[in-house]
Amino acid sequence: MFSCYLSGDDQPPSCFAGDWYLTGDLARRDADGWFWFAGRLAEVIKTGGRLVGPYEIERALLEHPAVLEAAAIGVPEPVAGEVVIAKIVLAAGYDDHPALRAELRGFARRRLGTAIAPQRVAVVPELPHTRSGKTLRRLVRTRELGLPDGDLSASEVLM
Repeated sequence: MFSCYLSGDDQPPSCFAGDWYLTGDLARRDADGWFWFAGRLAEVIKTGGRLVGPYEIERALLEHPAVLEAAAIGVPEPVAGEVVIAKIVLAAGYDDHPALRAELRGFARRRLGTAIAPQRVAVVPELPHTRSGKTLRRLVRTRELGLPDGDLSASEVLM
């Protein structure tokens, strides 16, 4: 597969900067010089003038014992650009109710701040995944917005 990238036959010119292949992955470098994966450029949420990786939001929600899985997405909003919505799968022994969803929003705010914490938390029975187990945020977002699913050939679980 990578040999196709190197030949550039099937890749648009925007995937290259000179001889460098641009993966679409984002990273940050800390004060000690270590690089940390921040997410995919296509999945970044632009909210309130900030760029936020969904992984950061999901990681915070997963610290709560009621959350088994989480997917954070941005949905269009005229003032903020996008607002953060979280879709979660509950852990065994927890039931969906408004008080739990409010608790999860507050939990995320304390860890992330109000600017990037989800404005809405919705409980779903399952999240869509690729065959390798990665959450298909693109599919979560298109379904939230009522858009066509697009190519699902790489998915194994559907919501």
